[in-house]
Amino acid sequence: MKTLCLALLVAIVFVEKGHSLWCYRCEDEPSNWNCMKMVKCADTDKYCSTVVTTIGRDKNSSYRLSKKCTPTCTENFIDTGSGSVSTNCCDRHLCNISGANSVKTSSAALAGGILASFLYMFRSGL
Repeated sequence: MKTLCLALLVAIVFVEKGHSLWCYRCEDEPSNWNCMKMVKCADTDKYCSTVVTTIGRDKNSSYRLSKKCTPTCTENFIDTGSGSVSTNCCDRHLCNISGANSVKTSSAALAGGILASFLYMFRSGL
């Protein structure tokens, strides 16, 4: 079992770019917790995108998240006066995990976290 887990970790870390991209997908959700569905993108899709729409200002504001695969993507921020729309793009597997505009997922940090989890499991005998 430990060997299988280790092999899976190695496969995840060293997966080639030539394979289809995987992204999180959701549409017009009020929370990032509702945006954790993983989907395999079409071969033509090269980016994962996250669109955050903010409605209102200050403490009366609310936001909506949409995540998807897309063949092209342009990052932008539009202030509508009564809210805003922000689009973020990335080109790695499952890189659109966060609903925060300024958070970028590091492949090294992700691999390190997975490796630390496996090491903990091996040391504790799980």
